[in-house]
Amino acid sequence: MKNITLSADEDLIERARLIAREQRRTLNEAFREWLAQFTESAGDGQGFDALMMRLGNVDAGRRFSREEMNER
Repeated sequence: MKNITLSADEDLIERARLIAREQRRTLNEAFREWLAQFTESAGDGQGFDALMMRLGNVDAGRRFSREEMNER
């Protein structure tokens, strides 16, 4: 595991520590979880492309009119 140094407002850090403490975890654990979610969401474009490739052979059976596609 690699250590990093971050800078943030002292009040913000203290509020984050209180929230983490209420959740029975450390601020470090909360940050690691956030970092994992942040990096996963950045890969969503790749996930979307992969999904479209897998669904490439899906056929609705017919072409829909513009009105049909815009129905709500």
